[in-house]
Amino acid sequence: MKIIKTMTLTLGATALLATSVLADGLDDINPDVRERLYNPEMLDPAQPIEASLYKDFMAKSPPPWTIGYASSYAGNTWRAGAMDELQNVIIPKWKALGLIDEVIITQSNLKDATQIQQMRQLVDQGVDAIILCCSNPTALNQTVKYAYDQGVPTFSMTGYLTSEYAINSSVNYQLAGFQIGKQMADQLGGEGNVLVVEGIPGTSGSDSQDRGVKAGLATAEGIKVVGSIAGMWTDQVAQGEVQKWLATHPGKLDGVVVQSAAEMGVLRALAQSGRADVPVSIGGELGALCFWRNNPDYIPAAIQTWPPQDDITLMWDIMMRTLQGQGPKVQSVLVDPVTITYADLETVLGEDCDPNSANWLPVGKERWGGAEYLNDFFYRPADPTAYKP
Repeated sequence: MKIIKTMTLTLGATALLATSVLADGLDDINPDVRERLYNPEMLDPAQPIEASLYKDFMAKSPPPWTIGYASSYAGNTWRAGAMDELQNVIIPKWKALGLIDEVIITQSNLKDATQIQQMRQLVDQGVDAIILCCSNPTALNQTVKYAYDQGVPTFSMTGYLTSEYAINSSVNYQLAGFQIGKQMADQLGGEGNVLVVEGIPGTSGSDSQDRGVKAGLATAEGIKVVGSIAGMWTDQVAQGEVQKWLATHPGKLDGVVVQSAAEMGVLRALAQSGRADVPVSIGGELGALCFWRNNPDYIPAAIQTWPPQDDITLMWDIMMRTLQGQGPKVQSVLVDPVTITYADLETVLGEDCDPNSANWLPVGKERWGGAEYLNDFFYRPADPTAYKP
């Protein structure tokens, strides 16, 4: 499938300013990537981009390693997709390579105190590294430092932690949100009423993307944000919240910008209210992509910001490279959002696709932090699958 990575144009003066204030670690990565994904004009101001403290880190013991996955939530299709990839693809592969012993998985159901307790227990049990997902950007910082002091690095995927002792990986959410918001504004001809459906407010990925979405919509003076509600990255929640909003806002609605995984819930809510023709931004849920597949003029493109299979693979590879002593350069490894055209969609979905599918469309490792791309983010890059202690 041919998938096009979207890029933003950076004015020369902005690029010069950006490179003059960057952290040391970023001075050592590809300048095109630096200007595109770490440009302060298109970056969450709280995104950690300093040089990584793990430049000279080596795991406290040789493999096989024990990994802790302290997940914050299990109740949506993205989490299910990531967990399926972890349990059925990643763990068997790396066990066969002799590089991991087991992965201990916990769930905290969006309770910071529970996640903190679970992380400390994982450290005390002797794990060699901890992976987190989509957590509060500041609440876990003391625990991340506790893990670091015990020789256990923390890796946060699809959202950042502000702790200097964490390593983060994700798309540039603010940039992705800007592209999604601007695409909606352009589709509506620069005029109209738009409802914004956020993810989980308070998490870095949701807040960053929401900031970008609203900046993208603001590029057109005729666009009015008539509401902003939380869909909690969950179709059932988003469906109920949008239905309640529509019941109390009978006025004209021209578009909805929603964070995955919630677009199927928004589509259902609009259909049930008789507004199925209102365009909704679509990310990577196959059911929503199927709707577009059978309605070619519905949107101009889908923008994928967090494919679960690729997100967890990216973080896993960064973790394994770090444990092996490859030396990460920066605190946050960012990748480009991926634009999916209708022509792309036709190559992977037929007209007989399932409009209720809760699965996700992967974009592929080479488009989401492949080997060559990741090599540039490490001082001593090597194939992590070939590691011999």
